[in-house]
Amino acid sequence: MSKGRGRRRCRRCGGHKAVIRRYGLYLCRRCFREVAPKLGFKKYV
Repeated sequence: MSKGRGRRRCRRCGGHKAVIRRYGLYLCRRCFREVAPKLGFKKYV
């Protein structure tokens, strides 16, 4: 089995790029932006 960045996948779409692992999310950046409000994250401007 391989290790490293290619192994990490987005739970939602299965993508490999820009996966956010913090807090055990394992979501790519695109999916995170769509789901973040439902998870309780707020966007500060």
